[in-house]
Amino acid sequence: MKDDALRRIWLCADDYGLAEGVNRATRDLIGRGRLNATSVMVVGPAIGRTEVAALQEAAAKSPRCAIGLHTTLTAPFRPLTMHFRPLDGGLFLPFPNLLRSGVLRRLDPEMIEDEVLAQLAAFKELFGRAPDFVDGHQHAQLFPQVRDGFLRAVKDAAPGAWVRQGGRRQPLAKRLGAPKALVLDMLSAQFRKRAADAGIAFNPAFAGAYDFSRVSDFGALMAEFLEGLPDGGLVMCHPGFVDEALQSLDPLTTQREAEHAYLASDQFPTLLAANKVTLS
Repeated sequence: MKDDALRRIWLCADDYGLAEGVNRATRDLIGRGRLNATSVMVVGPAIGRTEVAALQEAAAKSPRCAIGLHTTLTAPFRPLTMHFRPLDGGLFLPFPNLLRSGVLRRLDPEMIEDEVLAQLAAFKELFGRAPDFVDGHQHAQLFPQVRDGFLRAVKDAAPGAWVRQGGRRQPLAKRLGAPKALVLDMLSAQFRKRAADAGIAFNPAFAGAYDFSRVSDFGALMAEFLEGLPDGGLVMCHPGFVDEALQSLDPLTTQREAEHAYLASDQFPTLLAANKVTLS
């Protein structure tokens, strides 16, 4: 197999900072060379100097590991800016409510911009630099009105970063079979246009969305994610070890352990090789 035939992709573990078990699983996979990106929640309860130093140490040993900001604008987390609205009991809105508010144009993009700027500043304070890329928890960066403030903040405070879009490169007939991913396709079309107009780079294609409420064969899903993914494409994942903090904050629990187990297994590099894909 020739190196020039390989597709180089990003495999990004979301939610670093959500819980210690998520952090530990992410660092373990980076150390094994099974991830080459992770995005950090600066408003998460499991982020601080010790967790940041451990991540930096793991990433420094990897030939290609990007660290990004996982912009967080949905419940059950709190904003960093004092004036942020709307809130629900002092917390961000749940993501369906935020999406609905954006569609109905009830959000203030300037408040979104200020909050994203605050989270970018917090990232720089923790890591001593701007993030390599910026994405969004629960894909909130793609929502109407949210994307306007989000892109302005990235352009201003992290002009060298790329941003995550959630659109796929697949035939329409195949895309119709995955409702969740289809929504991301539709939201991402406008996001890509506005990012391009602003001169902000983004990943050419995306994969990794599936029904987290069902027990799934992650190996089979990963094979689907890699199919047709172009060079530079991104696969989102959520590895983790279940602990009390995770159970209290997020409905995605045991499936995180299934993702970690597969990515740490010998099956995963075999799948990458069979698909002529590399993370390095």
